Amino acid sequence: MKKRILLLPAAVIVLGIAFLVGFHVYLERWSEEPLPVAEEIVFIVEPASSFNALAHMLGKRGVANPWLFSQLAQKHGLQTAVQSGEYRVAPGETPWALLDRLTRGDVVRYRFLVVEGSTIATVLDELQADRRIEFDLAGVVRGDLMERLDLPPGDPEGRFFPDTYQFKRGHKASSLLRRANHRMNAVLGECWAGRDKDTAFETRDEALILASIIEKETGLAADRPRVAGVFVRRLARGWRLQSDPTVIYGLGSAFDGNLTRAHLADDDNKHNTYRHHGLPPTPIALPGRAAIEAALHPADGEELYFVSRGDGSSEFSTDLEDHNKAVRRYQR
Repeated sequence: MKKRILLLPAAVIVLGIAFLVGFHVYLERWSEEPLPVAEEIVFIVEPASSFNALAHMLGKRGVANPWLFSQLAQKHGLQTAVQSGEYRVAPGETPWALLDRLTRGDVVRYRFLVVEGSTIATVLDELQADRRIEFDLAGVVRGDLMERLDLPPGDPEGRFFPDTYQFKRGHKASSLLRRANHRMNAVLGECWAGRDKDTAFETRDEALILASIIEKETGLAADRPRVAGVFVRRLARGWRLQSDPTVIYGLGSAFDGNLTRAHLADDDNKHNTYRHHGLPPTPIALPGRAAIEAALHPADGEELYFVSRGDGSSEFSTDLEDHNKAVRRYQR
Protein backbone atom coordinates (compact mmCIF):
# COMPACT_ATOMS: atom_id res chain seq x y z
CA MET A 1 0.00 0.00 0.00
CA LYS A 2 2.79 2.40 0.84
CA LYS A 3 4.45 1.81 -2.55
CA ARG A 4 1.17 2.50 -4.38
CA ILE A 5 0.61 5.69 -2.37
CA LEU A 6 4.13 6.93 -3.25
CA LEU A 7 3.83 6.10 -6.96
CA LEU A 8 0.50 7.91 -7.50
CA PRO A 9 1.68 11.38 -6.52
CA ALA A 10 4.84 10.92 -8.57
CA ALA A 11 2.78 10.03 -11.61
CA VAL A 12 0.54 13.02 -11.05
CA ILE A 13 3.54 15.29 -10.72
CA VAL A 14 5.07 13.94 -13.92
CA LEU A 15 1.78 14.39 -15.77
CA GLY A 16 1.40 17.89 -14.34
CA ILE A 17 4.88 18.87 -15.45
CA ALA A 18 4.28 17.43 -18.89
CA PHE A 19 1.01 19.37 -19.14
CA LEU A 20 2.66 22.63 -18.06
CA VAL A 21 5.53 22.19 -20.49
CA GLY A 22 3.13 21.34 -23.27
CA PHE A 23 0.88 24.26 -22.44
CA HIS A 24 3.76 26.75 -22.42
CA VAL A 25 4.98 25.42 -25.74
CA TYR A 26 1.45 25.81 -27.11
CA LEU A 27 1.12 29.30 -25.58
CA GLU A 28 4.36 30.49 -27.17
CA ARG A 29 3.32 29.04 -30.51
CA TRP A 30 -0.10 30.70 -30.20
CA SER A 31 1.51 34.02 -29.32
CA GLU A 32 3.32 34.06 -32.67
CA GLU A 33 0.35 33.12 -34.84
CA PRO A 34 -1.77 35.81 -36.56
CA LEU A 35 -4.82 36.95 -34.64
CA PRO A 36 -8.21 36.09 -36.20
CA VAL A 37 -8.71 39.66 -37.45
CA ALA A 38 -10.05 40.06 -40.98
CA GLU A 39 -10.05 43.86 -40.97
CA GLU A 40 -8.58 46.65 -38.89
CA ILE A 41 -10.09 47.03 -35.42
CA VAL A 42 -9.68 50.07 -33.16
CA PHE A 43 -10.27 49.82 -29.42
CA ILE A 44 -9.66 51.94 -26.34
CA VAL A 45 -7.99 50.90 -23.09
CA GLU A 46 -9.53 53.08 -20.42
CA PRO A 47 -7.33 54.43 -17.60
CA ALA A 48 -7.28 52.18 -14.49
CA SER A 49 -9.08 49.34 -16.31
CA SER A 50 -7.99 45.81 -15.33
CA PHE A 51 -6.21 43.41 -17.64
CA ASN A 52 -9.07 40.94 -17.27
CA ALA A 53 -11.47 43.61 -18.51
CA LEU A 54 -9.18 44.27 -21.47
CA ALA A 55 -8.89 40.56 -22.30
CA HIS A 56 -12.67 40.15 -22.05
CA MET A 57 -13.20 43.09 -24.41
CA LEU A 58 -10.70 41.66 -26.92
CA GLY A 59 -12.49 38.34 -26.78
CA LYS A 60 -15.85 40.00 -27.31
CA ARG A 61 -14.48 41.90 -30.32
CA GLY A 62 -13.10 38.66 -31.77
CA VAL A 63 -9.51 39.83 -31.50
CA ALA A 64 -8.00 37.20 -29.18
CA ASN A 65 -8.88 34.35 -26.86
CA PRO A 66 -9.22 36.18 -23.53
CA TRP A 67 -7.93 33.31 -21.37
CA LEU A 68 -4.86 32.67 -23.53
CA PHE A 69 -4.14 36.39 -23.79
CA SER A 70 -4.31 36.70 -20.00
CA GLN A 71 -2.03 33.67 -19.59
CA LEU A 72 0.48 35.18 -22.01
CA ALA A 73 0.57 38.44 -20.06
CA GLN A 74 0.82 36.61 -16.74
CA LYS A 75 3.68 34.44 -17.96
CA HIS A 76 5.74 37.50 -18.85
CA GLY A 77 4.64 39.60 -15.88
CA LEU A 78 2.94 42.22 -18.03
CA GLN A 79 -0.58 42.26 -16.64
CA THR A 80 -0.01 45.58 -14.86
CA ALA A 81 2.16 47.13 -17.57
CA VAL A 82 -0.56 47.90 -20.13
CA GLN A 83 -0.95 51.63 -20.85
CA SER A 84 -4.24 53.36 -21.51
CA GLY A 85 -5.07 54.85 -24.89
CA GLU A 86 -6.43 54.07 -28.32
CA TYR A 87 -4.97 51.11 -30.20
CA ARG A 88 -5.33 49.64 -33.66
CA VAL A 89 -5.12 45.92 -34.52
CA ALA A 90 -4.41 45.06 -38.15
CA PRO A 91 -4.77 41.71 -39.94
CA GLY A 92 -1.62 39.61 -39.57
CA GLU A 93 -0.65 40.96 -36.14
CA THR A 94 0.24 38.37 -33.50
CA PRO A 95 -0.88 38.24 -29.84
CA TRP A 96 2.67 38.89 -28.69
CA ALA A 97 3.05 41.93 -30.99
CA LEU A 98 -0.24 43.32 -29.69
CA LEU A 99 0.76 42.75 -26.06
CA ASP A 100 4.12 44.39 -26.71
CA ARG A 101 2.45 47.51 -28.16
CA LEU A 102 -0.01 47.67 -25.28
CA THR A 103 2.81 47.71 -22.74
CA ARG A 104 4.86 50.25 -24.71
CA GLY A 105 1.91 52.58 -25.11
CA ASP A 106 2.19 52.46 -28.89
CA VAL A 107 -1.19 54.11 -29.37
CA VAL A 108 -2.88 55.27 -32.55
CA ARG A 109 -1.31 58.45 -33.88
CA TYR A 110 -3.30 60.95 -35.89
CA ARG A 111 -2.15 63.90 -37.96
CA PHE A 112 -3.26 67.50 -37.87
CA LEU A 113 -2.21 69.67 -40.80
CA VAL A 114 -1.57 73.37 -40.36
CA VAL A 115 -1.65 74.67 -43.93
CA GLU A 116 0.76 77.30 -45.21
CA GLY A 117 -1.07 80.58 -45.70
CA SER A 118 -3.91 79.75 -43.33
CA THR A 119 -4.83 82.11 -40.50
CA ILE A 120 -4.90 81.42 -36.78
CA ALA A 121 -8.69 81.80 -36.86
CA THR A 122 -8.94 79.01 -39.43
CA VAL A 123 -6.61 76.78 -37.43
CA LEU A 124 -8.66 77.29 -34.27
CA ASP A 125 -11.86 76.40 -36.14
CA GLU A 126 -10.25 73.23 -37.50
CA LEU A 127 -8.97 72.23 -34.07
CA GLN A 128 -12.41 72.69 -32.57
CA ALA A 129 -14.00 70.63 -35.35
CA ASP A 130 -11.59 67.72 -34.90
CA ARG A 131 -13.34 65.38 -32.46
CA ARG A 132 -10.12 63.49 -31.79
CA ILE A 133 -8.66 66.60 -30.16
CA GLU A 134 -9.69 67.99 -26.79
CA PHE A 135 -10.47 71.63 -27.54
CA ASP A 136 -9.55 73.40 -24.33
CA LEU A 137 -9.61 76.94 -25.77
CA ALA A 138 -13.36 77.52 -25.94
CA GLY A 139 -14.29 81.15 -25.38
CA VAL A 140 -10.72 82.43 -25.74
CA VAL A 141 -10.58 85.65 -27.72
CA ARG A 142 -7.72 86.42 -30.08
CA GLY A 143 -6.11 88.97 -27.79
CA ASP A 144 -5.88 86.48 -24.93
CA LEU A 145 -4.73 83.45 -26.91
CA MET A 146 -0.98 83.80 -26.37
CA GLU A 147 -1.43 84.30 -22.62
CA ARG A 148 -3.78 81.31 -22.45
CA LEU A 149 -1.04 79.23 -24.12
CA ASP A 150 1.57 80.52 -21.61
CA LEU A 151 3.46 82.16 -24.49
CA PRO A 152 4.92 85.67 -24.72
CA PRO A 153 2.17 88.28 -25.17
CA GLY A 154 1.27 89.68 -28.56
CA ASP A 155 -0.91 89.06 -31.56
CA PRO A 156 -1.06 85.34 -32.40
CA GLU A 157 -1.23 85.69 -36.18
CA GLY A 158 1.78 84.18 -37.94
CA ARG A 159 3.19 82.69 -34.73
CA PHE A 160 2.49 79.02 -35.51
CA PHE A 161 4.47 77.03 -38.04
CA PRO A 162 2.57 75.31 -40.87
CA ASP A 163 3.39 71.62 -40.65
CA THR A 164 1.90 68.19 -39.96
CA TYR A 165 1.64 67.46 -36.25
CA GLN A 166 1.09 63.98 -34.86
CA PHE A 167 -1.09 63.47 -31.83
CA LYS A 168 -3.04 60.80 -29.99
CA ARG A 169 -6.75 60.92 -29.22
CA GLY A 170 -7.52 63.35 -26.42
CA HIS A 171 -4.49 65.57 -27.16
CA LYS A 172 -5.19 69.13 -26.04
CA ALA A 173 -5.49 71.85 -28.68
CA SER A 174 -3.41 74.16 -26.49
CA SER A 175 -0.56 71.65 -26.43
CA LEU A 176 -0.58 71.28 -30.21
CA LEU A 177 -0.50 75.05 -30.68
CA ARG A 178 2.41 75.38 -28.27
CA ARG A 179 4.30 72.83 -30.35
CA ALA A 180 3.53 74.81 -33.51
CA ASN A 181 4.71 78.01 -31.85
CA HIS A 182 7.96 76.46 -30.68
CA ARG A 183 8.50 75.11 -34.19
CA MET A 184 7.92 78.56 -35.69
CA ASN A 185 10.37 80.13 -33.25
CA ALA A 186 12.98 77.53 -34.16
CA VAL A 187 12.53 77.90 -37.92
CA LEU A 188 12.41 81.69 -37.76
CA GLY A 189 15.54 81.69 -35.61
CA GLU A 190 17.40 79.46 -38.08
CA CYS A 191 16.38 81.62 -41.04
CA TRP A 192 17.21 84.85 -39.22
CA ALA A 193 20.68 83.57 -38.34
CA GLY A 194 21.36 82.94 -42.04
CA ARG A 195 19.80 86.18 -43.34
CA ASP A 196 21.45 88.44 -45.89
CA LYS A 197 23.85 90.84 -44.24
CA ASP A 198 22.11 93.82 -45.83
CA THR A 199 18.61 92.67 -44.90
CA ALA A 200 16.00 95.40 -44.82
CA PHE A 201 14.63 94.26 -41.47
CA GLU A 202 15.72 95.17 -37.99
CA THR A 203 13.73 92.43 -36.25
CA ARG A 204 12.55 88.90 -36.88
CA ASP A 205 8.97 90.08 -36.46
CA GLU A 206 9.31 92.41 -39.45
CA ALA A 207 10.62 89.53 -41.55
CA LEU A 208 7.72 87.36 -40.37
CA ILE A 209 5.17 89.97 -41.43
CA LEU A 210 6.61 90.25 -44.94
CA ALA A 211 6.92 86.47 -45.18
CA SER A 212 3.20 86.15 -44.47
CA ILE A 213 2.43 88.56 -47.32
CA ILE A 214 4.71 86.65 -49.67
CA GLU A 215 2.96 83.42 -48.66
CA LYS A 216 -0.41 84.87 -49.69
CA GLU A 217 0.80 86.58 -52.85
CA THR A 218 2.13 83.56 -54.71
CA GLY A 219 1.82 79.79 -54.73
CA LEU A 220 4.86 79.36 -57.00
CA ALA A 221 8.07 78.68 -55.08
CA ALA A 222 10.30 80.18 -57.78
CA ASP A 223 8.44 83.50 -57.60
CA ARG A 224 8.75 84.00 -53.86
CA PRO A 225 12.24 85.61 -53.85
CA ARG A 226 11.18 87.90 -56.74
CA VAL A 227 8.02 88.93 -54.89
CA ALA A 228 10.14 89.58 -51.82
CA GLY A 229 12.51 91.68 -53.94
CA VAL A 230 9.64 93.82 -55.20
CA PHE A 231 8.35 94.49 -51.70
CA VAL A 232 11.79 95.19 -50.23
CA ARG A 233 12.54 97.71 -52.99
CA ARG A 234 9.18 99.41 -52.51
CA LEU A 235 9.83 99.67 -48.77
CA ALA A 236 13.29 101.13 -49.41
CA ARG A 237 11.79 103.81 -51.67
CA GLY A 238 9.08 104.64 -49.14
CA TRP A 239 6.36 103.35 -51.45
CA ARG A 240 3.24 101.62 -50.26
CA LEU A 241 3.29 97.84 -50.66
CA GLN A 242 -0.17 97.82 -52.31
CA SER A 243 -0.81 94.17 -51.55
CA ASP A 244 -4.37 92.90 -52.05
CA PRO A 245 -4.06 90.09 -49.47
CA THR A 246 -3.32 92.60 -46.72
CA VAL A 247 -6.53 94.49 -47.49
CA ILE A 248 -8.53 91.25 -47.58
CA TYR A 249 -7.07 90.19 -44.25
CA GLY A 250 -8.04 93.48 -42.65
CA LEU A 251 -11.60 93.12 -43.92
CA GLY A 252 -11.98 89.79 -42.13
CA SER A 253 -15.44 88.28 -42.35
CA ALA A 254 -16.68 91.39 -44.20
CA PHE A 255 -14.85 90.26 -47.33
CA ASP A 256 -17.27 88.48 -49.68
CA GLY A 257 -14.78 87.53 -52.38
CA ASN A 258 -15.02 90.80 -54.31
CA LEU A 259 -12.28 93.35 -53.61
CA THR A 260 -13.59 96.82 -54.50
CA ARG A 261 -12.13 100.29 -54.96
CA ALA A 262 -13.88 101.28 -51.75
CA HIS A 263 -11.99 98.55 -49.91
CA LEU A 264 -8.68 99.82 -51.31
CA ALA A 265 -9.53 103.39 -50.22
CA ASP A 266 -10.47 102.44 -46.64
CA ASP A 267 -8.22 104.32 -44.23
CA ASP A 268 -9.73 102.55 -41.21
CA ASN A 269 -8.37 99.18 -42.34
CA LYS A 270 -5.01 99.10 -40.53
CA HIS A 271 -3.81 96.31 -42.83
CA ASN A 272 -4.63 98.28 -45.99
CA THR A 273 -1.21 98.70 -47.60
CA TYR A 274 -2.78 100.79 -50.37
CA ARG A 275 -3.42 103.52 -47.80
CA HIS A 276 -0.78 102.96 -45.13
CA HIS A 277 2.99 103.00 -45.64
CA GLY A 278 5.33 100.31 -44.41
CA LEU A 279 4.44 96.86 -43.17
CA PRO A 280 1.01 96.08 -41.73
CA PRO A 281 0.82 95.86 -37.94
CA THR A 282 0.73 92.04 -37.83
CA PRO A 283 1.34 89.06 -40.11
CA ILE A 284 -1.66 88.20 -42.28
CA ALA A 285 -1.15 84.41 -42.34
CA LEU A 286 1.05 81.56 -41.17
CA PRO A 287 4.08 81.54 -43.49
CA GLY A 288 6.15 78.46 -44.29
CA ARG A 289 9.92 78.21 -44.35
CA ALA A 290 10.21 79.05 -48.06
CA ALA A 291 8.37 82.34 -47.61
CA ILE A 292 10.49 83.25 -44.58
CA GLU A 293 13.68 82.44 -46.49
CA ALA A 294 12.47 84.57 -49.40
CA ALA A 295 11.82 87.55 -47.10
CA LEU A 296 15.38 87.29 -45.76
CA HIS A 297 16.96 86.54 -49.17
CA PRO A 298 15.03 88.68 -51.68
CA ALA A 299 16.04 88.45 -55.33
CA ASP A 300 18.15 91.25 -56.75
CA GLY A 301 16.81 93.28 -59.65
CA GLU A 302 14.83 96.40 -60.53
CA GLU A 303 11.31 94.98 -60.57
CA LEU A 304 8.83 97.11 -58.65
CA TYR A 305 5.51 95.58 -59.67
CA PHE A 306 3.92 92.22 -60.21
CA VAL A 307 0.50 90.85 -61.04
CA SER A 308 -0.92 87.35 -60.87
CA ARG A 309 -1.26 85.51 -64.17
CA GLY A 310 -4.08 83.45 -62.72
CA ASP A 311 -2.15 80.17 -62.73
CA GLY A 312 -0.19 80.71 -59.53
CA SER A 313 2.68 82.50 -61.25
CA SER A 314 3.26 86.26 -61.54
CA GLU A 315 4.20 88.76 -64.23
CA PHE A 316 6.91 91.15 -63.03
CA SER A 317 7.54 94.67 -64.32
CA THR A 318 10.10 97.41 -63.72
CA ASP A 319 7.86 100.37 -64.58
CA LEU A 320 4.23 101.32 -64.14
CA GLU A 321 3.41 101.37 -67.86
CA ASP A 322 4.43 97.73 -68.34
CA HIS A 323 2.66 96.79 -65.12
CA ASN A 324 -0.61 98.35 -66.27
CA LYS A 325 -0.34 96.42 -69.53
CA ALA A 326 0.15 93.21 -67.57
CA VAL A 327 -2.84 94.03 -65.37
CA ARG A 328 -5.04 94.54 -68.44
CA ARG A 329 -3.73 91.32 -69.97
CA TYR A 330 -4.24 89.06 -66.96
CA GLN A 331 -7.03 90.73 -65.01
CA ARG A 332 -9.26 92.25 -67.66
